[in-house]
Amino acid sequence: MAVTKELGVKNRLLKLVWLPIAYLGLSIGLILIIRLVITYLNLKPNVGFLSFKQDYISIPIWKVSFYIHVFSSSLCLLAGLTQFSETILKDFAKVHKWVGKIYVYNILVINFPTGMVLAFYANGLWPTKLAFVILDLLWFWFTLKSILDIKSGNIQGHKNNMMRSFALTFSAVTLRIWNEVLSAITNIDPLSLYQINSWLGFLPNLIVVELYMRLSSASNRKKTGIYKKDILY
Repeated sequence: MAVTKELGVKNRLLKLVWLPIAYLGLSIGLILIIRLVITYLNLKPNVGFLSFKQDYISIPIWKVSFYIHVFSSSLCLLAGLTQFSETILKDFAKVHKWVGKIYVYNILVINFPTGMVLAFYANGLWPTKLAFVILDLLWFWFTLKSILDIKSGNIQGHKNNMMRSFALTFSAVTLRIWNEVLSAITNIDPLSLYQINSWLGFLPNLIVVELYMRLSSASNRKKTGIYKKDILY
């Protein structure tokens, strides 16, 4: 029983450490995304990131995809405020369900195709294009898999794949953070910097989420095993 209590304490500590960091990151991300959206609300063709895409701004499919992607992907970040809250899941299950649907269809129907268009026209030559194509494909797959899991009753699989999906959603924020950090501490040329950022934007996010899930899973397995042992003996 003492070991079981110890594992319970460890689980609570893991949540106490993880949740504040996650919500702090989400809050910073929302501030950055809100600033980004405000930048493009006037639809001027030479502001922010668009100043580097003047060769593509006259291409209708790219321009439309860009604005749709910028404005609609912000809703995916907002979903993170509700989808990972146990309180909302327990007390406001309908909110969790409907916001989840908005998040899922936003990605599968809107942001996956527009993201692929932007990946095709990405700066940084093939390393950057490849990074964004992989990101977009994984984003689609983890989001779709989370829906297939919940429909089949695999709740843990649903949770895990939603965390993976949101880790990729959050790459919109981490890419910009890495850009600011590396620009401040290195003298890497802009082209190489963007190539590096395109990978740093999402790979570390996935690694962090996978580590968190493995730690949680290992702790839960030990707790379950000890609980069964206590019952048997």
